[in-house]
Amino acid sequence: MPPATESALLAVTIVLFRPHAGHLRTTLMSLRQAIARLPGRVQLILVDNGGGAAVVSREELEQDFPGVTWIGGQGNVGFGAGHNLGLRSIQAPYVLVLNPDVLLDEESLARALAFMETNPRCALLSPAVLEVDGSRQYLCKRFPSVFDLFLRGIAPEWLRSFFARRMAHYEMRDLVGDTVLWDPPIVSGCFMLFRKEAFDRVGGFDESFFLYFEDFDISLRTARIDRLAYVPDVRIMHHGGDAASKGWRHIRLFVSSALRFFRIHGWKWV
Repeated sequence: MPPATESALLAVTIVLFRPHAGHLRTTLMSLRQAIARLPGRVQLILVDNGGGAAVVSREELEQDFPGVTWIGGQGNVGFGAGHNLGLRSIQAPYVLVLNPDVLLDEESLARALAFMETNPRCALLSPAVLEVDGSRQYLCKRFPSVFDLFLRGIAPEWLRSFFARRMAHYEMRDLVGDTVLWDPPIVSGCFMLFRKEAFDRVGGFDESFFLYFEDFDISLRTARIDRLAYVPDVRIMHHGGDAASKGWRHIRLFVSSALRFFRIHGWKWV
């Protein structure tokens, strides 16, 4: 890794809240390997919303990420607010919002930044996302209806299967493939590579979304000022899960954030 005195080419924020120890360590290992392919310095910022220090220490991090920034003591301020806190004073031209349960391909960051350099109209890049078994996750979305979100976030698997064609349309399976897709309406928050200028212009994440739909909201707001792109040559693996599988508290958060999303961006029922 280049010396910490260089100005950063890229800043990466990871927000931690009771993170899975194995997933986080795998994420950091893959991030280090991807950073090694870059020509400039990368600034890592970990925002500990709770429980992060019990999984990885600052001393450990310094060995692999010299100059790492650790932000803690603010309590659980939420996903978007945590990333805003980490990126508020960053001057790097590019910023990556990254989940602590993502495995990056070694070439992912190099390919992502190369795409941004050659496509100056791209304000936000989304990668190809794989399941642990190698199958594709479809995390680009069309604007959802209330029924779509019920199926995607809360409904049991058997009911989703009954509406498989509808879910495929919502998840843009007719368009997402092995070529660049410009202007997907919504992209996932597990890996969002922004031009810092665009992130600042939209005001970062809307902190009124505590958890869920902050990525939907910022995708739509970013699309108003410039373009989004799905870039399949940039590949990651994601250990994500739906709200229903995480218990009633997550279902309540999902529903309250969905209601706020529709109040801001307009209702679509079916």
